[in-house]
Amino acid sequence: MIRFPKSYTPRWIVFLIDLSICAISISSAFLLRFNFVIPPEYYESLSFIIPYVLFFRSITFLIFKTYAGIIRYSGAKDTERIFIVTITGSVVFIVINVINYFFINGAFIIPFSIIVIDFLLTVFLMASFRLATKIIYQELYNPSKEKTDIIIYGAEQFGVITKRTLDRDAESKHKVLAFVDIEISNIGKTLEGVTIYHPDYLESLLEKNTVEKLIIAKENIGPEEKQAIIEKCLQYDIRVLSVPDINTWINGELSFNQIKEIKIEDLLERPPIVLDINKIKKKLLNKSILVTGAAGSIGSEIVRQLISFNPKKIILFDQAESPLYDMELDLQEKFNFYNFEIVIGNIADEYRVRRLFKEFKPTFVYHAAAYKHVPMMENNPTEALRTNILGTKIIADISNEFNVEQFVMVSTDKAVNPTNVMGASKRIAEIYIQAFNQVSKTNFITTRFGNVLGSNGSVILRFKKQIDKGGPVTVTHPEVTRYFMTIPEACQLVLEAGAISDGGEIFIFDMGKSVKIIDLAKKMIKLSGLNIGKDIQIKFTGLRPGEKLYEELLNDLENTIPTHHSKIMIAQVRHYDFEQVQLKFKELIKLQKDHNNFDIVRKMKEIVPEFKSQNSAYEELDIELQNHE
Repeated sequence: MIRFPKSYTPRWIVFLIDLSICAISISSAFLLRFNFVIPPEYYESLSFIIPYVLFFRSITFLIFKTYAGIIRYSGAKDTERIFIVTITGSVVFIVINVINYFFINGAFIIPFSIIVIDFLLTVFLMASFRLATKIIYQELYNPSKEKTDIIIYGAEQFGVITKRTLDRDAESKHKVLAFVDIEISNIGKTLEGVTIYHPDYLESLLEKNTVEKLIIAKENIGPEEKQAIIEKCLQYDIRVLSVPDINTWINGELSFNQIKEIKIEDLLERPPIVLDINKIKKKLLNKSILVTGAAGSIGSEIVRQLISFNPKKIILFDQAESPLYDMELDLQEKFNFYNFEIVIGNIADEYRVRRLFKEFKPTFVYHAAAYKHVPMMENNPTEALRTNILGTKIIADISNEFNVEQFVMVSTDKAVNPTNVMGASKRIAEIYIQAFNQVSKTNFITTRFGNVLGSNGSVILRFKKQIDKGGPVTVTHPEVTRYFMTIPEACQLVLEAGAISDGGEIFIFDMGKSVKIIDLAKKMIKLSGLNIGKDIQIKFTGLRPGEKLYEELLNDLENTIPTHHSKIMIAQVRHYDFEQVQLKFKELIKLQKDHNNFDIVRKMKEIVPEFKSQNSAYEELDIELQNHE
């Protein structure tokens, strides 16, 4: 197959070609003006007029740099430049004509009719040369017969830009089959030669044509509309891509490489949360705020969202050195925010925590530090005790000691009817926080939600890695379900809950519908453009220690009361006497030094009677405790 060279045509060659076109235009203008029989008296003047025209055209070409564009990528802007340059030259000819007629020898150098014809021919030939070169290049380098069909969802500005981006990109092996848009006034019309269809006709297009991809190119598209389109495409094994936000375009222009695959998060996306910004800002403005676990998924997002409320200082506390360093660079370079302090340390180190409070005197504390991996904590109960329980107690005690105004703890749905050590440790921490609020001036509250999409160690990231490696994708059980929420959504609700709290509440968030993990895995495989069972296998591995099939957001003995925010509810939970809680905590924490897993878990079960182990070595403790009753 014939190929154009990858290198671009030198500018001087383009310049000479443009001048040649001008010579042809002015000569043709004379021929057309005189019906191809040029009068003898004009023969002599032609030898002067052609160099005269080329001289002034070359000056305008140099000034406006018409030769600088890459011919094979010419577009509307290049045609516009040609028009301006040509009309500028023609105006110069008219002005010189007038000057010559009235002030020099009473004659026109070039007849006005020829100037007009020359202008039209020059614009037409120069634009046609560029368009023809572009078409020939695209066809030779990227033949239409080798291109696959794609559909663009959205027939407004973004849709047009996307089509032009595909047309411009020589490496693109796609041609636009159709536009799809819900705007009734657009249906049936054509856009750059491509017909616009209603979404109801999408299924027919997919059935009748071999469509490889659909690109969502709509600026304002709701979650439900987006999900409906994606689900329809997945039924037909069509890959779905999306045009990124205009703010991410390079130099304000979209490139083909920026059009990315749709993420699973888009399928689980919900309508944006409306926050009481003024209420949150009133609380946090010019305040010092401590965020524990600030290098983690939730902690780091809380920090990012706090920036917009103009705090006096944010203290980022975590033991993860490298992620903290990344956060430092992110805050400075991306957010241009410098009112923060990085503190490396462990929340279970009482001396370190006290020094931190003495130095920075935070007014608000967002406690997101915790161990959260179920199997890891099942095998390491001492560490769950030290970080999730003792660490929370130390942070809470010192917050009370230094008269912190509000303490917000981030908990988990795994604390409800826990079946594992991690969930039980978080429930015990909840009990301490809730009971402490009764005797402290500090406003202690707890926020409880399920899995967050894309958090460190989440199933989403694990599936992505497995798919990238070619599989298999491992799912613990075909019936396992989980609640999911995006990280920004979860953190927004944490801030909102803090703003409306009176103290002592356990806030639970509306997590939407629970999602089957097997369905999640299948959709992620399809979104990657792969076939289940052919390209990627799904393997069931069995429930891991402490893992349960279904997550819950409320204990069986609990119910909820609504708040002003539709996505936030308050759990009505049983209350605990703080003195009794302190006594039990003291007994539990003493067990840390012996590192006896069974003794620690046994004590956890005494504090949280609803803690029933599943698929775990600690199930024998449930039998033991049951026999003692």
